[in-house]
Amino acid sequence: MFPTSEYLPFNILLFISFLLINQVGAYVHPITIHGHFFVDSVTKEPFYIKGIDYQPGGSSAVSQFKDPLSDPEICARDIILFQELGINTIRIYSVNSELDHDICMTMLATAGIYLVLDVNSPLPNHHLNRYEPWTTYNLMYMENVFKIVEQFSYYNNTLGFIAGNEVVNDPISASVSSPYIKAMIRDIKTYIEYNSPRQIPVGYSAADDLNYRMSLASYLECANDNPRESVDFYGVNSYQWCGEQTFYSSGYNILVTDYHGFTRPVFFSEYGCNEVLPRNFDEVQVLYTNDMIDVFSGGLVYEFTQEPNNYGLVQVMNNGDIKILRDFIQLKRQFDTIPELDYPFVANSMKLNAKEIHTKLKQYKSPIPKCQEYYPNIDISIGMPQSIAEHLIETGVNVKPGHYVKLEPHQLTTKFSFFQTNGEKYPTYPSIDILVNVTWEEDSTPKHIAPPKHVENHIIEHEPDEPEDEEEELDDTVENDTTTSPPSFKSIFEKVTTSFKKLYSSFFN
Repeated sequence: MFPTSEYLPFNILLFISFLLINQVGAYVHPITIHGHFFVDSVTKEPFYIKGIDYQPGGSSAVSQFKDPLSDPEICARDIILFQELGINTIRIYSVNSELDHDICMTMLATAGIYLVLDVNSPLPNHHLNRYEPWTTYNLMYMENVFKIVEQFSYYNNTLGFIAGNEVVNDPISASVSSPYIKAMIRDIKTYIEYNSPRQIPVGYSAADDLNYRMSLASYLECANDNPRESVDFYGVNSYQWCGEQTFYSSGYNILVTDYHGFTRPVFFSEYGCNEVLPRNFDEVQVLYTNDMIDVFSGGLVYEFTQEPNNYGLVQVMNNGDIKILRDFIQLKRQFDTIPELDYPFVANSMKLNAKEIHTKLKQYKSPIPKCQEYYPNIDISIGMPQSIAEHLIETGVNVKPGHYVKLEPHQLTTKFSFFQTNGEKYPTYPSIDILVNVTWEEDSTPKHIAPPKHVENHIIEHEPDEPEDEEEELDDTVENDTTTSPPSFKSIFEKVTTSFKKLYSSFFN
């Protein structure tokens, strides 16, 4: 980030800042999964989602001609405000796979922001019918899903794909849809396995309905003969912290208890009750503390732009300018005052998680729970449908892979203005801060992403040699660490890596 100066004109500052991108040694590290933690695949440090849900114009804004990542001018405008909030992740609910997303994804990566992307859209044949899923689980639907996966797999800042959002939300959908959600997860993970350049997590976003909270989560978590049937992460859409609440009065303590044993990362894919306005977002101060970071990997606030449901942080004016709403100010205040991560606590949690995986592998040959014959309030009796996408998985789909592009200085700025609710200009730097270098010369290393190898590319990208005595190694990891600085996480995750290496070799060898 290049600091502003009152003595230099903005255009000179921008030019100097832009030149720095060729001198930055960092690049976008893909996020992977170890146990129930998201981690940086290079540094092995924990990654906690601190973000917002982003679908300007609502689902109807996705069309044959536009989606949230197809207009670079809109992307630049909004990414500037993403950085003002200090977020590291956005969720987008739908895109059009036929459009070009390279510039906007490069902008997000340059700003250090990851994407969680839903693979469905409101367009015809682009979503699953929750009440008659067998009518929409077809080749046309899966081809579009795979096109989205194929295109976005080539961006390192694609954090994960969401196979469905609140598909199960009432007794009728609960009686027919669950096996199809699981089939979707299986098919997407299999496609990634054989066609994508790297392993990208695939998950589900659930309505936090007590009737289905743990039954659906447990069903999507389990696997019998094929680990691809198991969800890689689980998103919870929770709106139970309303107004002045606490960890206990809100029921967050019960959420932590319920998901404590979940074997994959859990996070809030939506949160931010609007029964009391403006929202205070006091739950932020709990979500990123020791009360929750052992179980929840952060969350995404709903939502960025003001829509008819009245959850917006900003309002888009008719001319494209932005009015900053009070919710934005409140959320920024909360994000700015999040306590520093308790690294010794997290390190110890990671160590315990690694040991738990190691123990399960010794006892059950898999850390993933086996599926039961019955789960309360959901009907799985029909079983998962056989994949209808095997040919598409074998041959791949015809879509232009995404790739990072060189950005010109003017693309990092915005022509739009930001206003406060009183009509005065909102004071912010009118350009995207360059935090990450996503382009370099052809002969430089490391490359931002490897080409597809069409080989099994399971959970872990780099697998070290197995230690001679893994159990002893695990016991010695970060023991009695009371330092305030971040410990070495890499040694912890090498043990998890070895455990997953055993798991997948048992399934596929």
